[in-house]
Amino acid sequence: MNVIKPLTLAGGTLIVAISINAWSQTSEPVTPSTESPHATKQANRTLSKNVRHTLSKGGVKTSGINVIAKGGAVVLEGSVPDPAQIDKAGELAKGVQGVTSVKNSLTVKEVGQ
Repeated sequence: MNVIKPLTLAGGTLIVAISINAWSQTSEPVTPSTESPHATKQANRTLSKNVRHTLSKGGVKTSGINVIAKGGAVVLEGSVPDPAQIDKAGELAKGVQGVTSVKNSLTVKEVGQ
């Protein structure tokens, strides 16, 4: 009886220690970034500007659109005046060099609303 209590305590401690040190892993290898945080921010800003420029050149009204870029992933948020521009904006953004993925969260906002 006296032996069971310490063994239970040791087993519980071992389980807690293992669970604290475990984390989920992806199939992609982790590669350390060689860029400075400033260079990364600048690259994200440049990509965002390039996407906005491409949207504008492609006929999409960009005044209500916010373009967020982070490491090649682009998020389009905001509103456009007609539904056709939502799909057009997504396709144009995908074609910009450096864009790896696009999340299109645009909505339709009628003029005057």
